[in-house]
Amino acid sequence: MIKGITKKEHVYADYSYVPAVFLAPKLAHFEDDKVAATVCRAFAGTALAISLLTDAKWGCVKLLPYKVHAILDVSSGVLALAAAATPPICENKNARTTFIVMGIVGLVVGTLSVVGAKNSKALSFPLA
Repeated sequence: MIKGITKKEHVYADYSYVPAVFLAPKLAHFEDDKVAATVCRAFAGTALAISLLTDAKWGCVKLLPYKVHAILDVSSGVLALAAAATPPICENKNARTTFIVMGIVGLVVGTLSVVGAKNSKALSFPLA
C-alpha cells in the first residue's frame, strides 16, 4: 500500500518546486523565449501563492484547505503537460521538456499528497 506524502513532507516539495520552476527558464536556457519563460514563472508564482494560502503550518494566510491544495497540485501538473503541447512551448525543446517535468512532478506530488492526507485520516476525501 502506498502511504503517500504527509503535510509535513509536502512543504519540502512546495518550497523546492517554486524556486526551481522560477529559475527554470534560465537554467534550461529558454529565457529568451518570452512566452515560455513567462508561463513558467506564472506557474512558480501560482504555486507560491497556493502554498502561502494553505491551512498547513507553512501557510501564512490559512484560506485553502490542504485537500484543495493537493488537488490544485494535480491540476497544475495536468496544465503543465497541456502547456508542453501548445505553441510556442512545444516548439522549444528545452521549454517543452521543462513543462513535461513540471507536469510529472505536479501529478506525482499532488497524487501522493491526496493519498497521504487520506491515509492520515486528517481529511476526508470525497472520491474515496
